[in-house]
Amino acid sequence: MMNARRIVIVVVLLVAACVAAPAAEAATRLKDLCRIKGQESNTLHGLGLVVGLSGSGDGGSFLPAMRSLATAMALMGNSLGKGQAAELKDAKNVALVSVMATIPPGGARQGDELDCTVSSIGAAKSLSGGELFICSMQGPHVERDRVYAFAQGPVQLDDPKQPTRGKVHHGCRLEEDFFNIFTKGDKITLVLDEYHADFELAQEIAEVINSQLAIQAGEPLARPINQVNVEVKIPAQYREETVSFVSQVLALTVDEPQTEARVVINERAGSIVIGADVEIGPVVVTHKNIVVETGDNLPANRFLPVDLNNQQSTKLKALVEALNGIKVPTQDIIEIIKGLERNGKLHGHVIIE
Repeated sequence: MMNARRIVIVVVLLVAACVAAPAAEAATRLKDLCRIKGQESNTLHGLGLVVGLSGSGDGGSFLPAMRSLATAMALMGNSLGKGQAAELKDAKNVALVSVMATIPPGGARQGDELDCTVSSIGAAKSLSGGELFICSMQGPHVERDRVYAFAQGPVQLDDPKQPTRGKVHHGCRLEEDFFNIFTKGDKITLVLDEYHADFELAQEIAEVINSQLAIQAGEPLARPINQVNVEVKIPAQYREETVSFVSQVLALTVDEPQTEARVVINERAGSIVIGADVEIGPVVVTHKNIVVETGDNLPANRFLPVDLNNQQSTKLKALVEALNGIKVPTQDIIEIIKGLERNGKLHGHVIIE
């Protein structure tokens, strides 16, 4: 077995050797970093019944489903008699479900058919083999009784291990147009993606827009509101051609975004994603039979000499590559990274998923 002293020497040598040279900056389009405010997806929702189940429905004892079934029957001209819910006590082939459909950010037109998901909210054991009975779909706005679409069709299970959730392909048919307005007061707002939101990047985007497009307008067009939003004026000559202006804005490029240094760890999958700019300070880490020591003034009698003229900080990426080189298990590497963060020697943001 390789002893701790030998592991120390190998790790330090590799860390010193793997300090990467600065990479050439690449241009990134604004459309890959942000979206236009107003271009968001919307969710339609409804409450429906899945019928035709083979005895795996809610059953007559689940009264919400029975009331919904009774209402549906009344609307179809077949009201219950004096027995009311008692007449449905053996209705085990019906399940009460939540129905949801998503309208894409670009909107949709009347007659478009969207996929919708159905999820049991009662006592049903399985929706396999069932069919969604026609139900109305309400939208995200405040009008409670406004119907935006109708949904119906056969249910297909997403996962046999989750038999109470399924999908109806092209089951939601829109009854009106969805146009997402993306201008307000002759302005548009760029919204940076969650993982690109940064004050420095927002300022850089505004400067690029002003340097490239403000010449035509004769005045600055863009100003950053915060780390997420950049407000852009639409020049007078584009007021009737907003699509052309937006396309020009989104086609502009910035250098590789300099957002915060991050390490993303997914412990379940055993994956570690490290930004190239994540650095670690001088530290000694002991974990099981592994000893890691980084820094400039390491004892000459314990470690192989490194290039003293190299003033760059040690990169976490190089450390992980060194640990992988001596076949350290991924879970142990994750624990070492957590220890570096807790010690304040990892100069970046660690995200645990």
